[in-house]
Amino acid sequence: MTDSADDARKAEIRREYEAAHGEWDGGTQAVLDLDPEFLAAYSTLAAVPDRVGALPEKVRHFVRLAVAANSTHLYLPPVRGHIRRALQAGATPAEVMEVLECCATLGIHSMNIGVPILVDVLEQEGIRTGAAELDEYQERLKAEFTEKRGYWHSFWNEILELAPEFFDAYTEFSSVPWVSGPLEPKVKEFMYIAFDTAATHLYTSGLRLHIENAVRYGATAAEIVEVMEIAATLGIHGVFEAAPVLVEEARKLS
Repeated sequence: MTDSADDARKAEIRREYEAAHGEWDGGTQAVLDLDPEFLAAYSTLAAVPDRVGALPEKVRHFVRLAVAANSTHLYLPPVRGHIRRALQAGATPAEVMEVLECCATLGIHSMNIGVPILVDVLEQEGIRTGAAELDEYQERLKAEFTEKRGYWHSFWNEILELAPEFFDAYTEFSSVPWVSGPLEPKVKEFMYIAFDTAATHLYTSGLRLHIENAVRYGATAAEIVEVMEIAATLGIHGVFEAAPVLVEEARKLS
């Protein structure tokens, strides 16, 4: 390919990328310079949800925000763009804030994973012989959580038993979007699915639970698959961060 043909192809790829994704920065420019066809292939992959459109446009941006802004990934460069495009697609600030509030609950997985291990060790050492009967306070907390969050799962049992005060506070914290938030229930569940299925988290117990909840709230298979498709593209973030470094270091040797 001649230099002029190469430049024309790069310009075409950039136009198509910006039309599909609305953003351009040093990371994408570096990838374009190093391997334009790789960027074109990624652009096609990442645009599949927009071409199929099982989810409304603003919800697709919510999912992208949930993937980028959760604590196990926290890839900040695209956050502003996802928020901007969600607002441009008709989202309200309250809806966007609720997406972030859902992401904030991810920290509870330390308890969901850690407490069962603690229980196993206690039983292994003969310190615990079985689950204790819930008292009146704990029974009330269980009922309140079920009412506010719309479900109960067995992985809450031991947390409720061993740390009722923490569970009480967490119920209030995690229930804020469910008590006063503007997003419909299945869309809230999409946010949990997005960060639970993301490669930087992969919390399978929560993923199954939130898929079940979403289906019960009326979500379709196509909608849930589209959430996963969006989450599946986060691997490109490492390329966007490293490619500019490669360009800089290569220039030093030229």
